[in-house]
Amino acid sequence: MPAWYSTWFTAGAAAAALLLVSACASRSNEIAAKPADPAFYAAWPCERLFDETDAVQQQAADVAYAVDSRAGNNIIALGLGLTVFWPALLAMRPDGPEAVELAALKGRFEALRAAALGKACGTPTDTLSTQRQAALPVALGERLVYDDRTGTTARSLAMQVSGLRRDGIEFRVQFDGQWQAEAWQQDWAGNSVLEGRPALIGWRRLLKSGLVLGQVLAGELAGAQEVVASARVRGQVVATGPQTVAGRNFDVAVIELFGEAPGGGAVSGSSDGSTRLDGVMAVDRQNGVLLRLELHSANPAFAVRRRLMRIEPAAP
Repeated sequence: MPAWYSTWFTAGAAAAALLLVSACASRSNEIAAKPADPAFYAAWPCERLFDETDAVQQQAADVAYAVDSRAGNNIIALGLGLTVFWPALLAMRPDGPEAVELAALKGRFEALRAAALGKACGTPTDTLSTQRQAALPVALGERLVYDDRTGTTARSLAMQVSGLRRDGIEFRVQFDGQWQAEAWQQDWAGNSVLEGRPALIGWRRLLKSGLVLGQVLAGELAGAQEVVASARVRGQVVATGPQTVAGRNFDVAVIELFGEAPGGGAVSGSSDGSTRLDGVMAVDRQNGVLLRLELHSANPAFAVRRRLMRIEPAAP
């Protein structure tokens, strides 16, 4: 089951999280929740309540990340994560509109929790519901085959859908016919887990669910061999809409990327230890499935061209 359900009821974990915030952040005063009426959600079935609670958590993480990034004191960037430190994130007290938004999210969370308790919903399973699985453009067991060119190396890259969970998608990864021991894990916006992933460029907190035209994004990139992100990148959504890719219908967002990567020593010719990075990314707006990625940089660790070529059916 998702970790936040048990964490919410564990006073010790909440206390530890709050101590961490007080030690690491200057905004440690409690935000009062903006009251929300649980009766609004009374007619919702349990699965819908669980899904909406997941969405509220993701929104809170996005707000907290933006706020803490500006303060140079990012809880999530330290790798501690929303699912464990939900109470800590809600204890943040930023200035401006983010404070209002976090208060509203906390109020919605409490109302959803009360509604779920009132309906005796129990705890959700970790597996994505059958209804949500059926709405996805990719299915369990299918293989997404990419043309992948990393630096000067061309290889066949296949990613097989091995898990559809409440918190995201898991893929088994195959390079040139060889299965990798590590899995690629991403949330429903398309952001990857950097730790323990196969040798692919990863990105954190860059993407949001339901991207809209003109939206400005910011996040971090880690090279294929890196666990800790070393490049900063910003982006803007320059196109959205339905598109057929590899014979499937996707709701696509195209994002122009620009930022700064480590200089790469003599390769980049950079005197200040950094080099320019730019490119484009295309993802499905509802589930973050990668359709295209191009990064250009004098640092070969951040030079890649990847394009979805076909989707192969699951084995019988």
